Parts: sequence; C-alpha cells; structure tokens
Amino acid sequence: MKHYVFQRFWQSIVVLLGITLIVFIIVRLTGDPTHLMLSPETPEEDVAIFRHIMGFDRPLYIQYLKYMEGVLQGDFGRSIRHGEPALNLVLRRLPATIELTMVALTIALVFAIPMGIFSAVKPNSTMDHIGMTIIMWGQSMPTFWSGLMLILLFTVTLNLLPAYGRSGLTSLIMPAVSIGFFSMARIARITRSNMISVLGKDYIRTAKAKGLTDHRVVIRHAFKNASLPIITLVGIELGRLLGGAVITETIFAWPGVGRLAIQAIYNRDFPVVQAVVFTLATIFLLINLIVDILYTYLDPRVRYT
Repeated sequence: MKHYVFQRFWQSIVVLLGITLIVFIIVRLTGDPTHLMLSPETPEEDVAIFRHIMGFDRPLYIQYLKYMEGVLQGDFGRSIRHGEPALNLVLRRLPATIELTMVALTIALVFAIPMGIFSAVKPNSTMDHIGMTIIMWGQSMPTFWSGLMLILLFTVTLNLLPAYGRSGLTSLIMPAVSIGFFSMARIARITRSNMISVLGKDYIRTAKAKGLTDHRVVIRHAFKNASLPIITLVGIELGRLLGGAVITETIFAWPGVGRLAIQAIYNRDFPVVQAVVFTLATIFLLINLIVDILYTYLDPRVRYT
C-alpha cells in the first residue's frame, strides 16, 4: 500500500505539471490582456513598459519557467485585476465552493442510494418506474436550465427563496439542488444496476436460505458488495461538482471559485485562472487517491502493488 500511495503521488505530480502547462498555453491563446488593463489613450511607450513589467513581452517558455518557479514557492502571481496574490483570492472563495459542493453531494446521496436500492429490490414495480423516470429526467436536464426553473418557481412565482448571494441556508438550497440533481440521477442509476447484478448472485440466495432477514441481506451483503463502483462514481461526481459549480455559481451569484474563474477569464486575469485550475485539480487528484485507498477497506480482495 505504501508503495502504491508513493507511486500515485508521483503520478499526481506529473498530471499537475501537465495541467499547468496546458492551462498556461490555453489562457494565453485568448490574447494579451495589456490593453484591457490600460486606457485606449495610453501611449505606446507606456504600453511597452507595462508589458515588460508584467513579463508579457518574454518568450512563452520563459514565462512558463518563471511561473513554475513561483508555483514551487507557493506564489501563483498577482491578480492583474485585483492587484493581490492570486492564490489568496482562490483560497478566500474556496470555502463557499466546498460548502456548495458538499451540500449538493449530500442531497444527491440521501436520495440516490435509497432510490437505487428500492428500485433494484423491486424491479418493474411502481416505485421502480417512478425512480427511473426521475433518473432519466435528472440526466437529461442541463444544470443551467434546472437552476433557472428553480429561480422561476421558488423566487419569481412563490417568493420563498433568494435567487442570489450567500446569506444563509435559504440561499444555499436552490444552487445545491440544481447542481446535485444530475449527480443524484447518475448515482441512483449505478446503484440500481449494481444492486440488481449482486442480488442475483449465488451467495445472496444462500444468505436468504439461511433465514436472514431481507433487510440484512440487502444492506449487509448485497449493498456492501455493490458499493465499489458507487464509491468510484461518488469520487468522480465530487470532482465534477467542484468543477461544474462554475455555471451554478454564475446563475445564483454564489461567491465561490467558479464565479471567480469566470470573471478572471473575462478579464484575462491569467494568474487567477491558473490558480483556480491548479487548486481544483489538486483537490480532484486527492479525492481519487482517497477513493482508491478506501477500496482495500471495503473489499479485502483488492490489493495494490
């Protein structure tokens, strides 16, 4: 296990280096932000001085090496728009994004796991048909559309919930439901299909023949053995929720990392965009490593070399 964790650590480092290089190149394809930061009447001499101070006049590989030198020291540069360290801006907004993501994932799991289990235990029943309808609806509805519909219903029509901002539990409900609905549908579908597969195994029939209660057979035997793919999907969904919060945070004006990233892209604020992607990529890689380690505790047959 130690060898595997060490190996995955170095693989994660390589992936992060690749991500920093790709993002570094892509953001610079959007153009030089100099003219966004200076007045159109600024003399060309002053423009040239500004570009030299910011390092935009240097070759791309020199800019990248200089950027990586700062990253290794925890310095992602200063925000072109805000004039403060880019990483500080990201870390200030990160708690709001994590709060939204964790609440959305909790909502998804609370509804998805029971829905998937009930549908698998009684396939083709009324409960199964209702569950499959919700699953298909959740997977076919875009996040931005569900967000707009929630605002139309609960804010415009019923005037029950605030449509924007981060001002307490009421302002968290709609964005969390909006971003978590798609994840709920995916997790419920995987739970149902894996439970149906496991419930048909010989050891499940043996457990029932021994006189074990249906509840114990389903939870202790079937669900435990069907949980590995579900855990994998939950890890993927957690990473997707972190990255996918961009659209939801924009719709609901949620002051998180996603909204910060959109604003930085519009303003060509390279350091902030790079700091956002680096931070979210690091969290996603850590989540995947934790999921892999959890495998060995849930299934002793799994061994890493």
